[in-house]
Amino acid sequence: MEAARIDVQVLSLTTPGVEQLDAAEAVALARDTNDRLAEAVRRHPSRFAGFAALPTPDPDAAADELKRVVREHGFKGALINGHARGRYLDDAFFWPILECAAALRVPLYLHPTPPPQPVITASYTGNYAPEVAGLLATAAWGWHLETATHVLRLILSGAFDRYPTLQVVIGHLGEGLPFMLPRLEWALPPAVTKLERPIGAYLRENLHYTISGFNFLPTFLDVLLQVSAERILFSADYPYASMARARAFLDQLPVSPADKERIAHGNAERLLPR
Repeated sequence: MEAARIDVQVLSLTTPGVEQLDAAEAVALARDTNDRLAEAVRRHPSRFAGFAALPTPDPDAAADELKRVVREHGFKGALINGHARGRYLDDAFFWPILECAAALRVPLYLHPTPPPQPVITASYTGNYAPEVAGLLATAAWGWHLETATHVLRLILSGAFDRYPTLQVVIGHLGEGLPFMLPRLEWALPPAVTKLERPIGAYLRENLHYTISGFNFLPTFLDVLLQVSAERILFSADYPYASMARARAFLDQLPVSPADKERIAHGNAERLLPR
């Protein structure tokens, strides 16, 4: 962080997290993880902040855990590693988590996880080496489509109409959603979806987009044009990506000084509770 001139990092438990566990095991591991993270933040309160791990297989326990860590430890929100054994957040089973996050006014970061195994078998296993199939299903393609589809399912379920203040964060400059936004609005108008707003409104008003290792200028410019600088958050995606490269990418972005400040820290300061 010092070498890359990064002041603050929000720490979280990465994939596979606790989402694929049985409920009782997920509850115990999430609580232990969050207590360890809280201790790290206590040791360096000006440099670290926390996103909670949530035991999504038990939504009521997950909501209770989110309340605990926000109120007792000052966590800034929670990170959810995708589906729970093939079950997605559009399922009303999980909505106690959404309701709690909206009430606390803390964001949920939806992080990629591998698609369910039947999807991997059907869509990503082919006439190429298994290691290629593994990368196609995750870092090269599948992670991103999986997360984008998860977001669309959440929108189409009406979750944001039910919880209009809910904020969701996704990485990798939007997992392809900003690129597809005009097409989504054309193919899924409110007359079809029966939602209160066009899909683009949810993508611009209920989502934030981190850079997280997508240090690609054309992709950034598309996100900037589709959702505006007010919705983009700097992040390094460490340890998977280099902090130095992330900082160099931020420094050379062709945006105004005001927009660079928003992306670098201002948007995060507005989004994350103090």
